[in-house]
Amino acid sequence: MAIKGRTMVRIAAVALGLGALAWNQFHARGGGNDAAAADDGTPAAAASAAPARPETWRLGSLTLTPCELGQPNSGMTTAAWCAPFEVPENRDDPHSRKIKLKFGVIRSSAQVATDDMVVLLAGGPGQAATETWPGVAPALQPLLAHRHVLLLDQRGTGGSNPLTCKPVEAKPGSDEELAFDPARLRAETAACLKQLQGKADPRYYTTTVATQDLDDLRRALGSPSFDLVGVSYGTRMAQQYLMRHPEAVRAVVLDGVVPNELVLGEDFAQNLESALKAQFARCTADKACHDRFGDPYQTLYQLRDALRANPHQVSFRDPQNYQSVQRVLSEYSLASVVRMFAYSPITAALLPVSIDAAAHGDVGPLLGQAKLLSGDLSDTMNGGMQSSVICSEDADLFTPRPQDAHSMLGTRVLDTLQAVCSVWPKGTRPADFHQPVKSDKPALLFSGEYDPVTPPAYGDTVLKGFANGRHFVLKGQGHNVVTAGCAPDLLKHFVEDLAPAKLDAKCLERLQATPQFIDFNGAAP
Repeated sequence: MAIKGRTMVRIAAVALGLGALAWNQFHARGGGNDAAAADDGTPAAAASAAPARPETWRLGSLTLTPCELGQPNSGMTTAAWCAPFEVPENRDDPHSRKIKLKFGVIRSSAQVATDDMVVLLAGGPGQAATETWPGVAPALQPLLAHRHVLLLDQRGTGGSNPLTCKPVEAKPGSDEELAFDPARLRAETAACLKQLQGKADPRYYTTTVATQDLDDLRRALGSPSFDLVGVSYGTRMAQQYLMRHPEAVRAVVLDGVVPNELVLGEDFAQNLESALKAQFARCTADKACHDRFGDPYQTLYQLRDALRANPHQVSFRDPQNYQSVQRVLSEYSLASVVRMFAYSPITAALLPVSIDAAAHGDVGPLLGQAKLLSGDLSDTMNGGMQSSVICSEDADLFTPRPQDAHSMLGTRVLDTLQAVCSVWPKGTRPADFHQPVKSDKPALLFSGEYDPVTPPAYGDTVLKGFANGRHFVLKGQGHNVVTAGCAPDLLKHFVEDLAPAKLDAKCLERLQATPQFIDFNGAAP
């Protein structure tokens, strides 16, 4: 199902991922990497004098050719090496349809690369590795000096038989965002499934089946050992792959850690609430911020209560084209925007001033910035694959959470998931799927102090299963922190030396939370 159009199904898709509960409730829709440019290690300045790059590259049983990995809604591309690769959709049926998987290898600049290969496992669930590479590249590019990097779009995402449906657009003036309508949501889910008939069977787009795809590709590439780098949902994928194929794994890096035991979706409301309280406590403890805004947490809930009683249309200027935009502002859309702001320390620092402006009738800063932040997130998050993962792996384990009813997110996430999963086909889940990982493989874990979706406690839980692991909590940071401060240096040393206990992490002490903005010019002097 495409994350386009203002449908309840689309709302569910982005809302339920680890990546964001974001602009999708408002967003009605009517840098290339040159690491492969000098494959023999020749410096860029001498590239013009270097021999022509070979037209093919043999890895294992695959013949790769130069390719460009495009980015959604961007002219930028990533230089890589690609080859056709097919796998059976249903691995228990040798006669089932074959599906094409998109992958790219970013080639090391070394004349002779190491035998191990770095693998980026994207978040979501629903994001594609080839499309999310630019956001993670600052952390992984130093490794290209000696190692190749593998980007595989997990089945159901990106270029790997994506589970995409045409959207059902809302009627002009529709108030579908105001009330939760499980019957409409079930109908739209059924309509999406009808569009997928003949193209895909959603039962086979789970984490477990995707680990088999990844191992098939590893063997086709000549059976290198893998240095797994999982981001958000990708940390679940990394742990599941390690459990099924431990002999193939050299090292594990987890950023924004999801414990195997976690039931995706259940703790979203609680985790956001904890992150917001911690962020706003910084403002109340700061004299300038407190004098300017009082208690932003209280103001946020006063605004939420006002919108609960009176959801209404608002107008603001689109910050990209300056056209006037009208949207229905409700308690649900407010929760979406606030959660998205909480993911990053910079945008979290804007929350007090943005909420204060909205409480005084100026929604432009809050909603305009949200649109800039989200961009076209909907084009990088596949809702169908997301439903296949959560409905197969988590939904039957949901337990009622009445304690969330008065939180910012409320119970809508679980209510939406239950409605979708009552219709969406479910795959099988191994009996040990939710068992904690136990491994002696070297492991490096990263968490953000104010992460609103995968808090540091999750990393502490997973660390217990790694006999040779280390967990860094980055001060003042939010969700996905591997590119922050000196984290890329620590990652590089870890992958090279496989000695987490010896890492010197003093450089992380320089990280601090972004000062709270007193106005839109910045923090107090």
